[in-house]
Amino acid sequence: MKNFVVKTLANAGALGVAIWLLQDITLTGESTGKKALTLILVALVFGLVNVLVKPIVKLLTLPLFILTLGLITLVVNALMLLLTSWLAEQFDLSFHVEGFWTAIVGGLIISIVSWALNVVLPDGD
Repeated sequence: MKNFVVKTLANAGALGVAIWLLQDITLTGESTGKKALTLILVALVFGLVNVLVKPIVKLLTLPLFILTLGLITLVVNALMLLLTSWLAEQFDLSFHVEGFWTAIVGGLIISIVSWALNVVLPDGD
């Protein structure tokens, strides 16, 4: 359970950095508390997308992973971020990613920050 909370907080932090750095990734809300709650909920959705959908997409695109020496990972991460944006819209969460290239850069930022936070934060259950 602690590992789940730590990973969710790392995802929320990584998403927060991407929102802060890129103007085309937006999170809106009336107050800071509402934005923080929305960010945590989006981090949960993003975590579920990465756990449920990403392995299937990676398996289906395995030949492209081999052919591109793993660079297709950037595209897969961008698609997962766009899927998270679409799901957030369906759940009426005020999170939006505008465009594929923004999703590419956002996915790269989220990957780097999430990795760094997972290294720093404890992960024991």
